Amino acid sequence: MIIKVTDISSFKQKALKWANNYDVLCYLDSNNFNDQYGKFDVLIAAGAKTELTAYTGTAFEQLSKFRYENHGFMFGFFGYDLKYETEKLPSINADRLNFPDLYFFVPEIIITIKGKNVEITGGPDNLADTIQNTPLSSTKKSAPSISLKQRFSKEEYIDTVEKIKTHISRGDIYVTNFCQEFFSENAVMDPLLVYLHLHESSPTPFSSFFKWAGNYIICASPERFLAKRDGKLISQPIKGTARRDGNQKTDQLIINELRNHPKELQENVMIVDLVRNDLTHSAKAGTVKAEELFGIHSFNQVHQMVSTVVCEMRNDISCIDAIKNTFPMGSMTGAPKINAMRLMEQYERTKRGAYSGALGYFSPDGDFDFNVIIRSILYNTDRKYLSFQVGSAITYHADAAKEYEECLLKAKAILEVLGQVANYPLS
Repeated sequence: MIIKVTDISSFKQKALKWANNYDVLCYLDSNNFNDQYGKFDVLIAAGAKTELTAYTGTAFEQLSKFRYENHGFMFGFFGYDLKYETEKLPSINADRLNFPDLYFFVPEIIITIKGKNVEITGGPDNLADTIQNTPLSSTKKSAPSISLKQRFSKEEYIDTVEKIKTHISRGDIYVTNFCQEFFSENAVMDPLLVYLHLHESSPTPFSSFFKWAGNYIICASPERFLAKRDGKLISQPIKGTARRDGNQKTDQLIINELRNHPKELQENVMIVDLVRNDLTHSAKAGTVKAEELFGIHSFNQVHQMVSTVVCEMRNDISCIDAIKNTFPMGSMTGAPKINAMRLMEQYERTKRGAYSGALGYFSPDGDFDFNVIIRSILYNTDRKYLSFQVGSAITYHADAAKEYEECLLKAKAILEVLGQVANYPLS
């Protein structure tokens, strides 16, 4: 069923509220960002015909079998700790969320929005009317009941960054992504309302609301991990962050400074090289190239330096293989990739889990698109445990205090919607 909708903004919110009645839900919103590789403005998957929950060991193998048996739309996520299947790098850090390492489902109902056209597949014949008659949720802001803590004090963070830099000085690594967790125990909140507030505060091209078994990923990611369009693979690593300013001239000066900052350029190009190397494992010979290098993409909260790396996928490579060959995203690991991941297991204090993994979909035509799970709140309702992590790139020239401020800058939108920004000033 295809219908035309005049007020798409209202329809999106009504459709999300209606879909939230299901135990399993994936809502993906591009927020109308200009993306040549985007296929949908909004994609909603509600209900699970069948699902796969897997843990590291044989998760990619299980997903390959699951995909072979289900050729239509599939939605789900890859947890960061699937790195164990690619590089045998286990994590002994604490996991308090207890999310699986991989979860995918085949939806009962799919809603796609492109422009003003809405296509609904599955469900009753009157579903479009049901959605349009759904009353809009109140988005009145009310702070969730949480008491936020962090695994590192500012002093501990700075001290750890200095220790990491000694590894860079002696050549163990060139760059790494060091992450810290903010968390709340006994947290009580309305996940959908928190997502709507985050979505309003920080609209991004890979915004997601994912729900299963009482668990939530509330995501305002600006970053694409990997997409396939026909025979082409696309990865868009982000490295380089700068604040926004309300004054247009000042904002432009900040853009210019980011575009020409030696440290930001250095970390971006190192990750581009890493991603290029990862893609060679799936690429036809001679097809890996950077379509865009050091592009500046501006969002509500920050400016980001984004590069686009592409290749033509080999015919003997499956979609699951292509993802496994590049996982985890280089922007969240560092270089050399294995050494950087091993060191961060030593210095970080929390198992990353879904954070810095990937969330998205496989489509019936053989394409796929996955984001990087960053700028995201992870919430387990049974345990009442809420967590979000932020990281920044550590290089030889990194200033530890400034990297700490960059972490808070990246967390600003989340801190705002959780009513915590006053407790974590950017200073």
